[in-house]
Amino acid sequence: MRTILLITPPYHCGVVEVAGRWLPPQMAYLAVAARRAGVEPAIYDAMGLWKSHEDIAAAIRDRRPDYVATSAITATMPDALRVLEAAKEADPRTVTILGGVHPTFMDHSALMEHPCVDFVVRGEGEETLRELLLCLGRGSDPALVEGLSFRRDGGVLRTPPRPMAQDLDALRPAWDLIDWENYTYFVYPGSRLGVVNTSRGCTSDCTFCSQQKFWQKSWRGRSPGSVLAEVEDLHARYGVDTILLGDEYPTCERPRWEAVLDGLIRRGLPVRFLMETRAEDIVRDEDLMPKYLRAGFVHVYIGVEATSQETLDLIRKDLRVETCKRSIEILREHGMITETSFILGFLHETQETVARTLELSRWYNPDFAHYLALTPWPYSDLFRDVEPHIEVRDLSRYNLIDPIIKPLRMSLADLDRAIIECYRDFYMDKMARWRGMDAQRRDYMFRSMRLIMKSSFITQKLGGLAGMPGHALAAMARLAEGDAP
Repeated sequence: MRTILLITPPYHCGVVEVAGRWLPPQMAYLAVAARRAGVEPAIYDAMGLWKSHEDIAAAIRDRRPDYVATSAITATMPDALRVLEAAKEADPRTVTILGGVHPTFMDHSALMEHPCVDFVVRGEGEETLRELLLCLGRGSDPALVEGLSFRRDGGVLRTPPRPMAQDLDALRPAWDLIDWENYTYFVYPGSRLGVVNTSRGCTSDCTFCSQQKFWQKSWRGRSPGSVLAEVEDLHARYGVDTILLGDEYPTCERPRWEAVLDGLIRRGLPVRFLMETRAEDIVRDEDLMPKYLRAGFVHVYIGVEATSQETLDLIRKDLRVETCKRSIEILREHGMITETSFILGFLHETQETVARTLELSRWYNPDFAHYLALTPWPYSDLFRDVEPHIEVRDLSRYNLIDPIIKPLRMSLADLDRAIIECYRDFYMDKMARWRGMDAQRRDYMFRSMRLIMKSSFITQKLGGLAGMPGHALAAMARLAEGDAP
């Protein structure tokens, strides 16, 4: 039987992996697509399990798959290409397949500049991968497969785009391929972490985001029954007790979302939930907050992005500052952990505007705040608008952590330092108010912040802050060692 090895690129930027280890669900969905084409899949999670490129090359040589596939966003593109290069070095006959957001829009450069890429799957990958594998197995022409790009006659042939799947309930992830002991949410020692996507898409128009472009500003939800069945299966068969909702907008339709909450409450599973959603939906659902709690939701990320209405309007966030503030208050009033992010690095950025963002982020008062560098994906409208001011071309640094765009009145070094100082000042303020928190929130915050302070990203970044107050350094050192300040 033909085989395919699905590999996550071994990319790390020092922030996301602080929270835990989880497998991107798309690999499990693609594995089922391969099975439906009569191809035996295996998943090699190099990212989640911190495997090196040498480890990946050895795994490819050992398994000798007929196909190697990987997926990439902009920051992971260089590592994804190295994965496919390793496949060709092991055996030039190996067919290589690249998918994901970045290759969907940058398929021409991926194919023409990188001989290691045989096929690019554009858009949703399940049905395109299944048809491609069937086509190659039969020796048919891949030009018959929708949603595909590949080299032909010295150029790139793009087949017609594939319509997006309308029945998400029909898609199944191959969770049986996963070694679940590897996946955990570090805040809860001994937990087993799974990721469930309840929907696909986003209807927003934010200029800095890739999701609305990839999903064509559309949204599709799974039925509540399908979501609940997957949660039950993950818990019963694999012992999953913590679930991250991986979709961008799970709460889009209130009746559907309330049905999910009601179903979770009826089942009463000992499962905790983490999710991201929109501020206006939390305000909309204020009366449902007791259901959020009874269903098991403990941690909610709100995409605020900016602290001023002017900046929210500039990035077409379609959101009011007051709504953002109120959403965080509602979650806090009902005992849930709040997390949000603020974008810095606009062309108009100055030390004064950064200080204002920090001040207003404290006013919002989330439990966790991230200060992100405005990052222009190469296929975005934003990229064209700011291209003369982009000073970094290394795609691996397009990670929302490293500044890419030089503001008119700041250097990149100034901006990087300002971002670090925002992190430092925000969390030092949190630590100063530690003992005023309720016991549950304080315990969660302590465990989370200890993880943050032990991360390589934080230690490396803060190491550059000469002149940091001695009491602050001492408090952070105690935190990293496990002592509450």
